[in-house]
Amino acid sequence: MLWEHPALTITEIGRMTSLAKTTLTGMLDRMEESGLVLRVRVPHNRRQVHVSLTVKAQGLREDYERVSQAMNEIYYRGMDEDEVKQLEALLTKVLKNLEQYERR
Repeated sequence: MLWEHPALTITEIGRMTSLAKTTLTGMLDRMEESGLVLRVRVPHNRRQVHVSLTVKAQGLREDYERVSQAMNEIYYRGMDEDEVKQLEALLTKVLKNLEQYERR
């Protein structure tokens, strides 16, 4: 998501990835320690933090795309285009169900 958007809040990243804030916080801690992301407090709202990629992380995009493509080939092996669309639609329903459950 951060390759597509220069800076996002943890809440925005969570909404876009369907990951819980607690999960993201740990991941971002490790990514920050590895020099992959920066966290910057928003000047007009000190409770809000923007997360952005470092130059080091931006240089890894080609590797990410290659690995992502290889994983997709494994995930969808033996499925035709309609089956892939059906699977993705069903997984989207599962994520929506989980989001509604979390809001309770």
